[in-house]
Formats: sequence, structure tokens, C-alpha cells
Amino acid sequence: MTVAEQIRTIAVDARQASFAMARLSTGAKNELLLGMADALVNNAPQIVQENAKDLATGKQNGLSPAMLDRLMLDTSRVQGMADAIREVAALPDPVGEVTGMWKRPNDLMVGKMRIPLGVIGIIYESRPNVTSDAAALCLKSGNAVVLRGGSEAIHSNLAIAGLLQGELGKRGIPAAALSLIPFVEREGVTEMLKQEEFIDVIIPRGGESLIRFVVEHSKIPVIKHYKGVCHIFVDASADFEMARDIIINAKVQRPGVCNALETLLIHKDIAESFVPYINQALSEQKVEMRGDDTYRKYAPGAGVATEEDWHAEYLELILAAGVVDGLDGAINHINRYSSLHTESIITSDYANSQRFIREVNSGVVMVNASTRFSDGNQLGLGAEIGISTTKLHSFGPMGLTDLTTTKFIVYGAGQVRP
Repeated sequence: MTVAEQIRTIAVDARQASFAMARLSTGAKNELLLGMADALVNNAPQIVQENAKDLATGKQNGLSPAMLDRLMLDTSRVQGMADAIREVAALPDPVGEVTGMWKRPNDLMVGKMRIPLGVIGIIYESRPNVTSDAAALCLKSGNAVVLRGGSEAIHSNLAIAGLLQGELGKRGIPAAALSLIPFVEREGVTEMLKQEEFIDVIIPRGGESLIRFVVEHSKIPVIKHYKGVCHIFVDASADFEMARDIIINAKVQRPGVCNALETLLIHKDIAESFVPYINQALSEQKVEMRGDDTYRKYAPGAGVATEEDWHAEYLELILAAGVVDGLDGAINHINRYSSLHTESIITSDYANSQRFIREVNSGVVMVNASTRFSDGNQLGLGAEIGISTTKLHSFGPMGLTDLTTTKFIVYGAGQVRP
């Protein structure tokens, strides 16, 4: 059987399995997830053993220390994966929720009910924990899922998926409700992206190059975010200590993630005093600053920010900084350069905070808080499948509810249309 034939078979079987998943009760889905969590813990040595093969190959292929860290599994991390599945099991089930009912003049009762999307395809890199996280979220929301992990984690992913599929079989649920494409050829991705008859949506998780490849080749709708160019604007009324603490947390706490701060904007009325203050604080944290002319006037040691810097997702200890003409200047800059991920204003002016929230239309907009809170778990979703900067269907961190859609339901009493 060719790669194309194998992928089509996986997709067809997933479609059939999705009907069984959509019928499962909340109790049955929770029991399934708890069994999956136990299976990971009980077989942690096997998972770690398979992961060691991926680590060895990764070292031979020159993967960076950061990539190897994302790839590595030990007993503690496997326990964390199991705990994450249990957290998903504890979340409210969105399937079947009636989100509203209204009565028409002819006494028809009309409402909307949440239903699964159907079959979700996940294409991801590096982190083998995504295998269990994505499976738990998709299955809890009543969907079937087709997973395609990166070649660097193939042994780990196969081991994890095999254990999770075993729990499906024990409960008489079709194993195809959770499928992992078992080979690493790039053709597997391109063929998967052609299965628009059977896969309802694709969610890529990884670097910008992966996501752009998926978008370019997919015949299936893609929920995506290319990068996180996150902004903080320090308004004239901002408390300096609060601003410093928020900025340092947003940039330094974990610089290599998509919700880390990449561009700092400062109101011109406080530039003379705030720029030296924050520049010193960031320099003490080993952050390389790149500023516009006004920023560099008050922080001469900063590098020059070019046009490319305003578009940059550094994912390291580099920060672009500019001085703007108040709230209008900040909003205009963000609207021009934002990747629609996360933006925050630091201010004591309520009117300015409300205007910032209304006029900045990224997936997450904050007042007096670090961009690092732009995360499904931190925002109370329990877990997330990813962060969407695509406004259609879902926007921002995506939890269980975002893996459903709605259908209209109508109750009548014999009405016919005149």
C-alpha cells in the first residue's frame, strides 16, 4: 500500500470512528481519559526507553539543547502528561450544551446546541506530550483525531499513541478515533492535507515554517498562528514599578515562547524618565535592547531598531522598543505590526484602558498584566489545543469549547410554513 493509500485509509477510518465518539456520554469519555492517564503512568519506563532512541538520534542530527529539552521525557514528565489528561477529564463537557433558546411568533422554539467538529488533524513538532494532550482534548470534545508528529519524536509518539489506543479498544471504541501517522516521510503530511472529505480541520503546532507549509498545501481549513509578536504599551499614567515587573516577567521569565514580549512601546510624555529606568532593569536581565531614535536618545547604549525588528518574533533575550505619541501612536503601531496574538497596556487611566481593549483586536488584550498569561490553562480553559490568530471559528487560546461547533435545534407543535 502506498503512503497516499495508507493516509486515505487512516482518514476514512477516523471519519467512521468520529460518529462513535460523538455518541459517547460524558461519563464514558471521562472513564476513557482516566484509563489513558493510568496507562501512561503504568508504562512510563517503556515510554522513556523509546524516547531515549529519539534523543540519541536528535543528538546525532545536531538538535539544539532547547530542542532536545522539548523532546526529552522522563518519569516526572510522563506523570505530568497523565496529570494533564486527568485535568481534561475533570473539565465540563461542552458537547450537547444548549447555548440559547428563543420563541418565534409562530411558537417554534429555536436554539443552538454544541456538537463536535468531527475529525481533527494535528500536525506538530518536537514535544511528544502534544500526542497525549491533543488526544485528550479532541476525544473529550467528542471528536476523532489524526496526529502527525515530527520525525524527531517518532518512537516516543508511537509508544504514547499505542498505549492510548489500547484504552479505546478495552472499551469497545474504534481505535481509529485516535490515529497517529506511523511514518516520517513528508509525503505523509501532504497527503493528509488532501483529505478534505474526511478531516474537518487542521491545527498545526510548531515553527512558522511548518505552519506556512501547512497553509500553502492544505485543502482543509487551517486554524493557525504564524508567530507571536506581542506588545506592551506603557501609558503616561503607568506605575513605574508595576510596569517594570510586568515587562521583565513578559520578556525574561520564558523568552522562547509565543506569548513572550517582543515589542515595548512607551508614551512620549514619560520617555525621559521611564526609558533609562526600564533600560537599566532589562540590561540587568541580560536583555539586548533595540530602540528607535527617541528611545536611544535616553538609552544611548541600545542598538538600532530597524523595520525588521518591529516584525520580529525573537524568542530570545532581545527586545524592540519605541517611543510613541500616546495611545493613538501605540494603537497605530500595534495595528500595523501585530501578529494578532497578545497585547497589553500598563496604565492607571480607566478610559485609556477601555479604549485600548476596544480598538486593539488581537486574540488576547490585557490591562496591567503580563503577556505570559496568554495561555489556555492560565485563562481558565483547563488546557489548550493551541492559540489561534485566525478570527474565523476561534480566536486566541483554544480549549474544549473551541473544538466544537453549533447546530440549530427547532421544537415545533405541528407548524407548517405558509
